[in-house]
Amino acid sequence: MADDFELDTDDLTRRMEGAIGALRTEFASLRTGRASGSMLEPIQVEAYGQMTPINQLGTVNVPEPRMVTINVWDKGMVGKVEKAIRESGLGINPQLNGTIIMLPIPELNEQRRKELTKVAAQYAEHARVAVRNLRRDGMDQIKKAKNDGLSEDDQKFWESEVQDLTDKYIKIVDQTLETKQAEIMQV
Repeated sequence: MADDFELDTDDLTRRMEGAIGALRTEFASLRTGRASGSMLEPIQVEAYGQMTPINQLGTVNVPEPRMVTINVWDKGMVGKVEKAIRESGLGINPQLNGTIIMLPIPELNEQRRKELTKVAAQYAEHARVAVRNLRRDGMDQIKKAKNDGLSEDDQKFWESEVQDLTDKYIKIVDQTLETKQAEIMQV
């Protein structure tokens, strides 16, 4: 019965890729001293009875290297968008000009750069935990199959496959973190 056991490594791979994708999205939200519209992506605003991304409430532009502007379409939402940006932890002080919110990006000092590398390390650790949880899921499937009669050789084979996959994605997380930290510390 269990001789035909086949672990869905494609599913594990897809889910681990998802963890890496989430990490990259979180990294995009970290300021590196350059203005970028993607730094606003994780911010959600309470609008029309539900949480809505900023880019669905207005046009996000980067008119110059140290400035992001948001042209909010609904005048009634300007205050809520401004409040969400203030409370987001980005460390940016929005300035209002009618329905346009301007976000001047300050130069990063050494202390702020170090804080951001710590935040990046936390994001990377969350991604590692997600990958390890997926490893555990895969191992649990293998244990269940062993209880159903999977041979020990097959069990060892599938466990090594899951471990290899885990090691590969943990290494990707570490490389992504190194790249982001180097980018943050670059003056």
